[in-house]
Amino acid sequence: MKLLLLFLLLNFSPPVSWLGDIHEATAVAEKSHKLIFISFSGSDWCIPCIRLRKEILESDTFEKYASEHLILVRADFPRQKKNQLSKEQVKLNEALADKYNPEGSFPLTLLVDAQGKVLKKWDGFPNVSPEKFVEQINAFTGN
Repeated sequence: MKLLLLFLLLNFSPPVSWLGDIHEATAVAEKSHKLIFISFSGSDWCIPCIRLRKEILESDTFEKYASEHLILVRADFPRQKKNQLSKEQVKLNEALADKYNPEGSFPLTLLVDAQGKVLKKWDGFPNVSPEKFVEQINAFTGN
């Protein structure tokens, strides 16, 4: 039983945490010297967004890498009433979209530094494996 518990503890990376505030993400990124990964999504209506989340962003490969190397920000724009966000979160997402996604592309994924400079942009579903996606990010993080 002890071996099983030890195995489980060693094989699970810390859970990834998605922030909703770019200002908070920037502060954490500056202190931790990590890059910020921003995902613009329509979680309940955009089929490529749903695929991106399920096939790449929720993969063990991405989650393990992100938990160690990235600050994650999700700017979600759901349409169904049951999925509506708080007014405060809507304002934060709209402000982020005004700066980085004025055309309203979905999904749009960005890798930015703590100063807000865009280093890499994925417009649409990145048709690659989670491993290749992480390799593309890793080219900028140097890890």
